[in-house]
Parts: sequence; structure tokens; C-alpha cells
Amino acid sequence: MLITGCEVFLVAVPTRREHTWASKMITPIGHHAIVRIDTDEGISGWGEAPAIATWGGAHMRQYGETPVTVRHMIVDYLLPAITGLDPADIGVIHARMDRVVKGNPYAKAAIDIACHDSAGRALGVPVWRLLGGKRREGIEVAHSLGIMPVDACVAEAEQAVAEGARTIKCKTGLDPERDVELVRALRARLGDAVKIRVDGNEGYATVREAVDVTRRQEEYGIFLCEQPMAGAKALAQVARRIETPVMADESAWTVHDILELDALEAASTFSCYVTKPGGLFRARQQAELAASLGMTCDIGGSIELGIGNAANLHLGVALECAVLPSVCPVTRLAGVDGPEICGVYYRDDIVTERLPFRDGVVLCPDLPGLGVEVDEEKLRHYSGVPGTTMVA
Repeated sequence: MLITGCEVFLVAVPTRREHTWASKMITPIGHHAIVRIDTDEGISGWGEAPAIATWGGAHMRQYGETPVTVRHMIVDYLLPAITGLDPADIGVIHARMDRVVKGNPYAKAAIDIACHDSAGRALGVPVWRLLGGKRREGIEVAHSLGIMPVDACVAEAEQAVAEGARTIKCKTGLDPERDVELVRALRARLGDAVKIRVDGNEGYATVREAVDVTRRQEEYGIFLCEQPMAGAKALAQVARRIETPVMADESAWTVHDILELDALEAASTFSCYVTKPGGLFRARQQAELAASLGMTCDIGGSIELGIGNAANLHLGVALECAVLPSVCPVTRLAGVDGPEICGVYYRDDIVTERLPFRDGVVLCPDLPGLGVEVDEEKLRHYSGVPGTTMVA
């Protein structure tokens, strides 16, 4: 089976509400690149890149991508480099992609996901089997509250918990007093059974500020402090002065970042994305290195649609160290019953069926490939224009 071409769609789906965080207060969510890889055997695989211009690493070590840059990189550079290869030869494909393009992990991740999907379909096995096997049935949802007024956050958290969420993730980092009051109000309203984690998205200005806010939040019970400041060195300074485990996100893109975090004792856990390292192949390498160093992870992301979220699920059930509740979206389809708030960030999707959600857990498909089918009518509707086709 050989890669012969691809088609790239730029989609924008309707959101349930605006979702913002400290480093992204303007760029909208739900604007993604969707990629279909075609082969000479008539088997196609789907990939997704939820690229955001303001999303990158500390100190410009990584940089933002957009759906438009993803399309450009795939059509003009990545597809010509991998045409004629078997999508199952994923290590060779990554070597070819890295040879022609430095960085651009979201573009590479879209290709990687599509290759895993097509390889799984051809072999008749789910992607989790290609990643080493299934260790759990799904991913426990951590419902994410964007930067909103405290009363709006509390009301949304209450409904999310009523619909099955057992963990609430608070976006913080812009207003220290609001950040402490938010955790206090959530604990008072939700009780002790619900776990609360905070995510500053590099927003705090100084180590002293980050430490002061976190210590005050700790009075009400938090179980993770995610990326309060930019850079591994600053994380290490915070980690030494608080009780709560520090999680790295923006500081954890590659295996080299994991080595740096370990050397500095900057984080005991990290947010493992399919997209940040450049796809499932690289994410598995990153997580296995982290596990060997005693680190755990959640499965992070950029609020994916059904294709990307299926990739999240296959990664999450296959990794030994992916033991933490994660911001794993709950697929919402227009006109179909399901949760209204818990894990729901969009009002519709481009897959034909919802991913199963039970008892606060999104379940991983067992069908071949990613286990999801694309509704091509919706795909074209939400792209507004035909895809960009490239055939070698």
C-alpha cells in the first residue's frame, strides 16, 4: 500500500462558548486543518491539526501554526516527501518529513494520524494495537473552564459534574485574586469529592507571584499546578516552593524537553499531546522516555474535533503513564442527544457518530484505524470551499 495523494480541508465549526486561556485570549478554537491521505489500494486515512497561532513553547523555542500554514506545509513539502511510501512505515515517514521541514509539528501530526488511520484500516486493527496494546478502556474527562467570571465558572462546573465530570480544570494566570477566589468558590460549591487542577498557561509574571497564588489555592485543595510560568527553569523554582505537583505543558514538546524537565526537577508530570511532538509516533517516544524517568502524564490537546480526539483516545489507552484525567473533548453532534456541558466545546462535529461517553470517561473505539468515519457532507459544509488536492 503506497501513498498517492492527499486532500486538505480548512474547517471552522460552531463553538458552544468562547474558550480562552492566559496565552490565547483572541484566536478562536474550532478552526482546524483536516487531512485525508489516499493510497493506491483505495484505502484512505484521516488526520487533524487543531493549529493555533498563539500556541508555542517558552522563549520562542516552538512557534504557532495555523490551518493555513498546515495546508501549505503538507501540500508543498510533506506530501511530496512521503509519496510512494507505505503509511505503515511511520518511522521512515517521520524521517522523510523531518528532512524537508524543520519543526511544524502540527502539520506533521496531521500526516502521522492519517497514516496510522490508513495502516490500521488496511490491517484490520485499531490504532491502539499499532501503539502497543490497550491498557485501559478510555480517558477520564477533566472539564476545562476557560477564562470566565467566577460565577460563570461555578455554574458551568456544577453542570459538568452533574453530567459525569469528576475533575475540573481551571484556566488561570491573568488575575491572582480571581484565581484564588475561583478555587475557593468551586470547592465550596462542589465539595471534596471533585478534583480541581489549575493551569496558568505561563501567565504569572514572577516566581513569587506563582508561588503565592498556588499556596493560597492549596488551602482549598488542588491536585495539579500546570505550567504557571514560562520555561523549565522557572517551573523548577516554583516546584521547590509548593506542595502540589507541577505539570509541564508548554515546556514539554519533545523528548529533549522531557530530559530537561527531569534534569532540573521542574515537573513530576507533563501533558502529552498527539500534536506537540508531531504525531502519535513521536508522542509515544516522548511518553516512554518520561515513564522511564518516573513521570506520569495526561493526554492534552488543543480541543480537537472527532478525528483528533480519536487519536487522543488511542494514545491515552496505550500509554502506561497516561494515568491522569485529561481535557478530552466529548463529541457533540447537532440534533443528537448527549452531554450539553461536560467536555463539550463545540455544537457539532465532522464525524458521523459520537465517541461513547460513560461515567465521566470517553471510551476508545475498537474498530480498525481510528475507529471513526467522517461525514463528508459536514466536512465540506464547515470548510465552505472544496479541499486543496495534491496528487503526485
